[in-house]
Amino acid sequence: MASLGYIEIVVAFLCFLYFWAKRNDENLPRSWPIVGMLPGLLMNLQNIHQNCTRILNLTGGTFLFKGTWFSKQDMLLTGDPANVHHIMSANFQNFPKGQKFREIFDVLGDGIFNSDMDSWKKQRKLARLLINHQEFHKFLVKTSRNKVEKGLIPVLDKFFKSYQEFDLQDLFQRFTFDTTCTLVTGYDPGCLSVDLPEVPFSRAMDDAEEAILMRHIVPEIVWKLQRWLGVGEEKKLSQAWGVLDQVIGNYISLKREELEDKSGRPGNDDEEGVDLLTSYLNESENMDLKCDDKFLRDSILNLMIAGRDTTSSALTWFTWLVSTHPDVEMKIREEINSVLPPGEVSSVRLFTVEDTNQLVYLHAALCESLRLYPPVPFQHKEPLQAEILPSGHYVNPKIKVMFSLYAMGRMVTIWGKDCSEFKPERWISERGSIKHEPSYKFLVFNAGPRTCLGKEVAFTQMKMVAATIIHNYKIQMVEEHQVYPNVSVILYMKNGFKVKITNRW
Repeated sequence: MASLGYIEIVVAFLCFLYFWAKRNDENLPRSWPIVGMLPGLLMNLQNIHQNCTRILNLTGGTFLFKGTWFSKQDMLLTGDPANVHHIMSANFQNFPKGQKFREIFDVLGDGIFNSDMDSWKKQRKLARLLINHQEFHKFLVKTSRNKVEKGLIPVLDKFFKSYQEFDLQDLFQRFTFDTTCTLVTGYDPGCLSVDLPEVPFSRAMDDAEEAILMRHIVPEIVWKLQRWLGVGEEKKLSQAWGVLDQVIGNYISLKREELEDKSGRPGNDDEEGVDLLTSYLNESENMDLKCDDKFLRDSILNLMIAGRDTTSSALTWFTWLVSTHPDVEMKIREEINSVLPPGEVSSVRLFTVEDTNQLVYLHAALCESLRLYPPVPFQHKEPLQAEILPSGHYVNPKIKVMFSLYAMGRMVTIWGKDCSEFKPERWISERGSIKHEPSYKFLVFNAGPRTCLGKEVAFTQMKMVAATIIHNYKIQMVEEHQVYPNVSVILYMKNGFKVKITNRW
């Protein structure tokens, strides 16, 4: 009789597991006892962006992910514009970055991405003042043009002459790393040159970002244990952190010495603009902030990540989309030709800001690429107080709210039945100008009070690079090269972007 009881218990348990697994007929993630939905997440980690898209389209835009019982890591995944608007704008005060966000992104210190309340307001006010200043804009234009002319074009010509395949994503990362480092610190690390040197600072930023993503996925207790033991991704992060501190600290020391040497010199050395670190140090006496080395280190790293990673990711996906859509490429070339003097249509050409400001279709194509492949594919928030979102879902301080920007760009309810198609025309109004889309629908540059300060900087660089490449070169992806997103806090191509290039002139 006892053995029969054991058999009945085993059969009952197996039946329970079977019906638990089969109870979801919409093919949504299964929530298992104790471990929640974590096993399914880890098993499908490499396809996380596509799975988020599928889930949000199935559920109408919002889905509650059940974490492990012991971690209390429940997460509300949403792409509902009403929820986005509520969290990012209408009820902004209840959704700060919060302590958990600062713990996950601790390598960024107390910079503008991690800060809240008064500290964030002061930092944002100062950053907006410096980035929008005429002196910085002059420096932006000069730096971007110089790096295209003396950095990007010589490397592209090298590969053109040898008809050798190369990773264009790597070149874009090098380009934006050099320009961002120059714009922020005033020093060019020379990452983009014909010998393509290894730059430890750039590698350290990549390692830090990979570790940060894993902190989003595994239970907090796991990554904190790894950090304590000094193993896995946490070991890589610790090593990367040391490199970042060392390099940035050196830049700060050099800049202080440079400014001290200049202080006794007559004349104006800022005719071509100034970098942000110089502006921070020059304005330190007028700041309502403590401008010590810690503040400068955190500010530099936050600005570096904002400029370097997002712009290179955007350029990579844009170039791939254009190269695989000949009709779009032809329209961009026709538009470029329409703004050039007749004698310069069939010759090598660098493009100025004045040139690119006339290129409406190019701007639309960049927006369309950003919609489909947002450089930052996820954002998360945590409420201070419990409330009900416009979608009807309840959230409290123990539930993390996660936006999937990648999924939002592919939701039928937001962009229509052709949402998966690359159609720059959707961004052009009947009058022929760029059509405005609300930020809670097109979240690439954030929304509400935290709207990205570097939007115009990004478009200035992207249009200058894109116009130069499309006018002067023909990009062809290497046969059988597979393109799909990586798993990181920045949306790159996992295998790079292997191409060959020919010179059009």
